[in-house]
Amino acid sequence: MDAIAETEFQRAARARRRRHLAIAGMLLSVLIFGSNFVVSRYAVLHGMSAHDMMAVRFGTAGLLLLPLFLRRGGLADCSGIGWGRGLFLLVSSGFPMSYLMLTGLGLAPAAHGATITPGTVTMIGIAGSVVMFGAAITRNLVIGTAGMLAGLACLAIAGSAGGHGALMGDLLFLCCGLLWGFYPLMVQRWRIDGLHAAAIVAVLSLVYLPVYFAIFHCGFAVAPWTVFLFQAFYQGVLNMIVGLWLWGRAAHVLGAAIVGRFPPLIPVTGTSLAIPVLGEWPGPIQWIGIALIIGGLFVASWRRPPRKGEQHQVPGDGDGEAEAKRLP
Repeated sequence: MDAIAETEFQRAARARRRRHLAIAGMLLSVLIFGSNFVVSRYAVLHGMSAHDMMAVRFGTAGLLLLPLFLRRGGLADCSGIGWGRGLFLLVSSGFPMSYLMLTGLGLAPAAHGATITPGTVTMIGIAGSVVMFGAAITRNLVIGTAGMLAGLACLAIAGSAGGHGALMGDLLFLCCGLLWGFYPLMVQRWRIDGLHAAAIVAVLSLVYLPVYFAIFHCGFAVAPWTVFLFQAFYQGVLNMIVGLWLWGRAAHVLGAAIVGRFPPLIPVTGTSLAIPVLGEWPGPIQWIGIALIIGGLFVASWRRPPRKGEQHQVPGDGDGEAEAKRLP
């Protein structure tokens, strides 16, 4: 009896450890994704262009993930998913989407990008989950979506008051969110695990490098090499590989219902970091818009976790582990 009790105690302790590590991993993943807007804005202010950042991001991640891409099927069938699907993933999360986001960061504050893009992604995800997967429309969902729409309207008003450039930047963030929002939905629908999808996006985005070196590689003459190295590590390793892996592992341990409560922390992180790092203090209307979007995200994503055996997760990968939806 003592041996049985000890075994049960050890199992419970291991389960608690895994849960705590998964929560810590989710918080680190949120920090990586949320700080992306601030880190990218910092690079823009120090001489790097959107083209420079796309080159270091996809060049680094593409080369690191190339073995996985080739192992799953190679170029003949776009790593086993077909070229039609591969090109869709490329447009929705590869260099076209990144170009919109990074160009917007050259025109508008990072806090705008950290709220508009995740807010739009969340709304696309909510609508897509209802239409494509039959998710229930709850009161929290309706209230939260209304709050996010009101917040986006406030930021649009503030952006128009801040000049044509800020408004254009906000519109680019909106377009970026529209593209990015369909990426996790189609990854789930097509049953592609998160790291495999990231490998496809990164490797296909390598086609941008010849264009970059032929036309756009002026950033090397302006930005310090240390900025380039940091962007390569942050964008290519932390953002596209580490953050994604942590998110997927947490979804396997905690379940999709609990993991779904973390995305609202992304705009909080981005906005908070923009103040000490960039000195970008939002104005009154912007604060209202940011608060509405963050509050709407929390309300829309808040739900009681289902009973054991009822978790709805993205289909498992080759190791039998579920992967979460991928965020920037």
